[in-house]
Amino acid sequence: MAINRGMLTSNSDMWSTPQTFFDELDKEFRFGLDVCATAENAKCENFFTEKLDGLKQNWKGVCWMNPPYGREIGKWMAKAYESSQKGATVVCLVPSRTDTRWWHDCAMKGDIIRFIKGRLKFSNNKNSAPFPSALVIFKSI
Repeated sequence: MAINRGMLTSNSDMWSTPQTFFDELDKEFRFGLDVCATAENAKCENFFTEKLDGLKQNWKGVCWMNPPYGREIGKWMAKAYESSQKGATVVCLVPSRTDTRWWHDCAMKGDIIRFIKGRLKFSNNKNSAPFPSALVIFKSI
């Protein structure tokens, strides 16, 4: 049996959001900005690419965030929280890593945390993710 090493290691920290999953959330939240995207996987008409560096941009309105799941995730979660304190609502799709510093420092500040039942099958992958996921929602103040 062949093992897909990319699913079991950190060969890539980008996990493209499943479209049907996003569509259901978009019905609820009406996203206006994808803060961490590529031209190929952007979920909103307005989006920041790696070149634009969403961490350096001003996040406004209702934002979608599916950040890179590597070592930089804490910076993205901190930015999401800070942006909510400045008036944005940010819905974050993240791995449910409740044992990490970024989870306790940032995710626990979320107004709502929704643990996703089962494992998501991220776009362009044959198998489900090897980790559980959660939505952390920071509402504007």
